[in-house]
Amino acid sequence: MAIETHRSPRATHGRSREPHRSPRRRISPARHAPLIAAVLIGLLFTLPLLWVLAGSLRPGDKVLAGLESLSWRSVVPTDATFHNYVTLFQGDFGRAVLNSVLVAAVTVCVGLLLSATAAFGLAVFDFRGRGAVFAVILLSFMIPFDAIAIPLASTFRAWDLQNTYAGLILPGIGNGLAIFLLRQFFLAVPRELVEAARLDGLNWWGVFRRIYLPLSRPALIAAGLTLFTFQWQSYMWPLLIGTEPAKQLGPIALGTLQGQMVVDYGQVFAAAVVLTVIPLVVLLRLQRYFTRSIAGSGLK
Repeated sequence: MAIETHRSPRATHGRSREPHRSPRRRISPARHAPLIAAVLIGLLFTLPLLWVLAGSLRPGDKVLAGLESLSWRSVVPTDATFHNYVTLFQGDFGRAVLNSVLVAAVTVCVGLLLSATAAFGLAVFDFRGRGAVFAVILLSFMIPFDAIAIPLASTFRAWDLQNTYAGLILPGIGNGLAIFLLRQFFLAVPRELVEAARLDGLNWWGVFRRIYLPLSRPALIAAGLTLFTFQWQSYMWPLLIGTEPAKQLGPIALGTLQGQMVVDYGQVFAAAVVLTVIPLVVLLRLQRYFTRSIAGSGLK
């Protein structure tokens, strides 16, 4: 006699609801190879910066000591001191840094005003020769500034602009790349807004101030960063124009420290750290606006 076993629907239904356990995925080294390579490359780029920072916190006669046997002590100073920074700012270097900050700040403010108005005219007004003017602007930032620095310095000396803040600032306020970035952003502003504003009786200056400038904050910050970095890292032009100690900029003061007969590498490294940290803080704080502006301008 055969005995039939019947499985209840509840039991079958309950078994079907058991969680499905997927097999564990094995971590593939090849899958994470790009990330590991990026971390290693980042560390290789970071090590020289850490070494300079560590050297700035060491006495001058111990900066280059122990290079034959590299270890963790090469980037982590065990005898850290701020004597190099204190001595550095007691001399002329502090005034040179202030000159660099002043020159860069005025360059950004005046340069943004000129670049924004020029970009507004090229983006909004349709006049004869607009394409030729824009082509000249594109050509201007493709030519290295050092190629025209010497004849331009002779002209500035003839205008009695040597050893003046105006002579240091003027070449940096006209930047073709800043005009290009702002023009490309202004072209994306809807024409309907401009037409509505004009119908309401707003003049062109009001359109520029009340519509274009508020909408172009990322582009303005990106253009300001362009002007700032160009002026901060310039070396040949301040060397040709700012020959007096009172008008020297930070890079020239750093070069003066390196050019003495007895070089105090502790102070040299401290000066390099100061001149690196200031633009680094500015760029890290505003980098998202620069990326957003590049994306809006169509650059790759």
